[in-house]
Amino acid sequence: MTNLKQKTIHGLTWSFIDNFANQGVTFLVGIVLARLIEPAEFGILGMISIFTAIAVSFVDSGFSSALIQKKDCTEIDYSTAFYFNLFVSISAYCILFFAAPFIARFFEEPRLVNIIKISCLSLIINAIALVQRVLLSKNINFKAQAKISVSSSIIAGVIAIILAYQGMGVWSLVWRGVVVAVFTCLFLWLRSNWRPIWLFSMKSFKELFGFGSKLLLAKLISTIYDNIYYPIIGKYFSPATLGFYTRAEAYSGLFSSMLSTNITRVSYPILASIQDNMVQLKRSYRKILKSTMLLTFTMMLGLAAVAKPLVIILIGEKWLPCVPYLQLLCLSMMFYPLHLINLNIITVKGRSDLCLKLEIAKKIIAVPLIFIAILWGVEALLIGNIVISIISYFLNSYYSADLVNYPAKEQLADVLPLLLVAACVSSVVFSITLFHFNDWFTLILQIITGAILTIGTYEKLKNSDYLEMKKTVTDNIKKRKQ
Repeated sequence: MTNLKQKTIHGLTWSFIDNFANQGVTFLVGIVLARLIEPAEFGILGMISIFTAIAVSFVDSGFSSALIQKKDCTEIDYSTAFYFNLFVSISAYCILFFAAPFIARFFEEPRLVNIIKISCLSLIINAIALVQRVLLSKNINFKAQAKISVSSSIIAGVIAIILAYQGMGVWSLVWRGVVVAVFTCLFLWLRSNWRPIWLFSMKSFKELFGFGSKLLLAKLISTIYDNIYYPIIGKYFSPATLGFYTRAEAYSGLFSSMLSTNITRVSYPILASIQDNMVQLKRSYRKILKSTMLLTFTMMLGLAAVAKPLVIILIGEKWLPCVPYLQLLCLSMMFYPLHLINLNIITVKGRSDLCLKLEIAKKIIAVPLIFIAILWGVEALLIGNIVISIISYFLNSYYSADLVNYPAKEQLADVLPLLLVAACVSSVVFSITLFHFNDWFTLILQIITGAILTIGTYEKLKNSDYLEMKKTVTDNIKKRKQ
């Protein structure tokens, strides 16, 4: 148990360092690019997001999760996954290459033809390093991944800023994505000793694909839904509106997606290793859920409260229309880690078939709501997304409850006090904007007030999850100093 806890803390520490540093670089680069590039240019790249996201899902094909979930992987398994993913990535690129003119015609944006042909090269590049990344994750080695991803982001960010200064506009964003893929792949191959052997096993393929195919279909459905806003907004509204939406989503996802990605990628291999020990599995799962939601509620509601002065200070008043989008996205995305963690435990228990059924059920409910809401504008669409997020959580928790004996009733009893604290603090923080102080003074006062109220409240309540996180952080700081 102690070894598992140490591996979890070590994995989470480096995973957070990876994401915080990587997102920090991306965030800073994004601020510079947003000041150099018009909102419509961001919107143009956003138009193809759904197509690249679908292609990425096909390239992985659920093999990453299958390789991590399988306890006794062989060289044959890894090589089979490598060759299959490489074949799929090349096929996906060819399809998008020839489909580019039709996509450009749909959006009435000729530049998309060449943008698709260049940006989608990253599909093949990322597939080449898929197994190396899986091996690092399987060994809970997120320290190496942190160094690789941050280094790649810095290099790509510098190149993108130089291109933007030279007036390259949307192309600075396109090349940024390609350069990140190239250097990430290069560093992963230099870091890992694994190399594919010249062997493809149909037996291994059937075993991996048997598990991964259901996850692939579930991920495809989820990916299409998560990215469906891009083509809808891009087609029925202006590129500038889509640009405002992409910025709002990027900032809202900075905390929510980062937290959920960290938790799932570290907890998945760890929970998979104890999947047969129900008592230990539930205890670890419950601790992960409570700690994650404490951070998520605090960060997402806090971000919604400071949205207006933050946007003005970081990227200028020309981006003000994205503020209401950002606030609504924060409210919907704060539930995302909650329903994702429940989905994660279903995968850990090997029930990829149930993941697929859940994704189908959720999207049958969600899609009609999206097309009804879009008639009233983007804000209505995002309000509908909040409702869908809550529904998704209850569906996932209903089915995960039987697998770990942790029903929604118990989960809500654990997380509702955390939501109440975050809601009260964010209400006080938001009220500061009503005094119309200088933007810098407002933001600084909001951050200080939010930090004092949050820490003070949890100290007064002696919340065990907060105290454990505090101890973990202070212990790590002491070790670093020593």
